[in-house]
Amino acid sequence: MSSTQLTFSSADEHRKWLQSQAKLPQGFRVGTARFAFTPQEAPKPAKMTLTLLALDEPTPDFAAVFTKNAFPGAPVLVGRQRLHEPRLGAVLVNNKISNVCAADGVATAEEICAAAARLLGISPTAVLPSSTGVIGWRLPAEEMLRALPESVAALQAESILPAAEGIVTTDLYPKIRRAEVGGGSIVAIGKGAGMIEPNLATMLVYVLTDLQVPREKLREMLRRVTETSFNAISIDSDMSTSDTVAVLSSGKIPCADLAAFETALRQVCTDLAEDIVRNGEGVRHVVRVTVSGAPDAATAKALGKAVINAPLFKCAVAGNDPNVGRLVQAIGKHVGNTDSGLDLSRLRASIGGIEIFAEGTFRLNPEKEKQLVAHLQAAELYQSQPTADGVFVPPVKFPPHEKCVEIAVSLGDGPGAATVWGNDLTHEYVSENADYRS
Repeated sequence: MSSTQLTFSSADEHRKWLQSQAKLPQGFRVGTARFAFTPQEAPKPAKMTLTLLALDEPTPDFAAVFTKNAFPGAPVLVGRQRLHEPRLGAVLVNNKISNVCAADGVATAEEICAAAARLLGISPTAVLPSSTGVIGWRLPAEEMLRALPESVAALQAESILPAAEGIVTTDLYPKIRRAEVGGGSIVAIGKGAGMIEPNLATMLVYVLTDLQVPREKLREMLRRVTETSFNAISIDSDMSTSDTVAVLSSGKIPCADLAAFETALRQVCTDLAEDIVRNGEGVRHVVRVTVSGAPDAATAKALGKAVINAPLFKCAVAGNDPNVGRLVQAIGKHVGNTDSGLDLSRLRASIGGIEIFAEGTFRLNPEKEKQLVAHLQAAELYQSQPTADGVFVPPVKFPPHEKCVEIAVSLGDGPGAATVWGNDLTHEYVSENADYRS
């Protein structure tokens, strides 16, 4: 994760830090427009934000990866086609409605892209659409078309923060990460709070850079970086229909060191992936699981995912209860169900650096129990109490710290290793998703 653990004492302090990270790379502008509309499927007032990420000139150097869900949204279907286009000049994002399996969804997405392209003076196929929100509803096309000129008029080249704020849905706060490398910069924004188990994660991520990286190199890098960042997180094991990660290069600055660029890109994406978990719906603990000694990286990653997606263990973490039996059973369940033939006789597991299991036996005592509780409590983002009507409300809308519940699992001396990030399972998560559309 980031070399320095960030700590924020207030929402104002967090916002000032976001502003310090938000300077746009050369060659980019962003603009937003917010408007009211009434969903056809649920006739009550709602609001949507259109977010436009535009290049000064369309670029041949862009890359994107999308969800593997077999019911992808219309923007994902269009986006896959955009990868074959010679140039990309803009990304148009709407929140509130994800445009998934809706009547005329692809045609509507293309119509809105064409309207944006006319305003920008570029080809309709040079605009990439993205949508996030309720699945199954139709986009309010007329209202979106009326709002487009406002988003274009709002384009500015200073800060990406309006875009980071514009793309959110149930996120508590916007997310920005940046890196300076090779005389240029990489700046990324992301949203996602629930339905997060990438390949990829209702996660949308946009990475902008002014360093010139050739298209094919950029696409190769994105595939590698995504595998160890966004594809290594899970909030609730549900794979969205809309997941998109896009990288655009304005090409304003020559990139003399592609390896250094990829290292910086990986750091930005890894930090942003953990930010998305930390801002997940109802999340009070981020859980980081490091698996080593596996036969290969894929085996290590799958085992780590089994731990962070184990519902009983997630509940125990939420209650600061070091019920380590739930951790070990999750490991055993995964190995047993996958028929992987893994030898668990040398397995060692620790939480917060405290060994809790080794060579087939729990290693626990009263003092360790106290230390484990203290580790869980220290990693808690906040404590919350239900309101009079039983609704759980987070008391803070900023990340107080970047601490994690640290779990390490060693399988032996194999070469495979992986790190994955997950979270606890709280009352807030259930409340949020029970009332998501109401």
